[in-house]
Amino acid sequence: METKQDGMASARETAREGEGMRVPLLPGTPGEITNSLSHYYRGELGRMTSWRDRIDRTSNWAITVVAALLSVSLSTPTSHHGVLLFGIMLVTLLLMIEARRYRFFDIYRARIRQVERCYFAQIMAPDAKAGSEWATVIANSLRKPRFLLSYHEAMHRRLKRNYGWMYLILLLAWCLKISTPKLQTEGMPALQAQSWTYVIDNAVLGPIPGLVVIAIVLTFYLGMLAFALRPDRDEGEFGHGEAHV
Repeated sequence: METKQDGMASARETAREGEGMRVPLLPGTPGEITNSLSHYYRGELGRMTSWRDRIDRTSNWAITVVAALLSVSLSTPTSHHGVLLFGIMLVTLLLMIEARRYRFFDIYRARIRQVERCYFAQIMAPDAKAGSEWATVIANSLRKPRFLLSYHEAMHRRLKRNYGWMYLILLLAWCLKISTPKLQTEGMPALQAQSWTYVIDNAVLGPIPGLVVIAIVLTFYLGMLAFALRPDRDEGEFGHGEAHV
């Protein structure tokens, strides 16, 4: 059988050489197709793993930023609450970077899932209901790669899975910083912690009044909360199973 297949491959190659065509020889037998698909799967898996590593790095940077700024802001009573607001800005920047990386990761993840769900799973346990269009979907993606997620959808997923907790920690630390006398200048009476005037005065940021700063922070967090609570768009491979990144 192998001799016959080798002979067919040699015949095709000879015919193409005779015609003067310099094109790669495409696999024509089931064994050649399976071998090519296995190599393709390993290549896509490597690219997906690479982009996943970049996503994890961005998350680690964000966690490090939050931990460092919390240590700086809450360790001494003279540190300014603006350090925590600066941390919120840095975390937002890292969220935007991670959303961009996640869009690339999602392309390769979708291809990998198509091969796993529609090819390897069918080998192990055939399912008559499984679709047969998976190869066409992957081929179209290879011929014309495109993002499967919008930028906002990618931000939404990363915010719900990782960054929401970081924003919450920074908000609680900021509220603690501007409302607790012991975390402000030394010698302040403890009774002032019950005064809204005291909190507003501590929230002053340079020339910006404290009330305006509080309003901006609340508006930002309400917007983030509404953005995080919007319903997910379970399409494509996200419609299969529950284990998602």
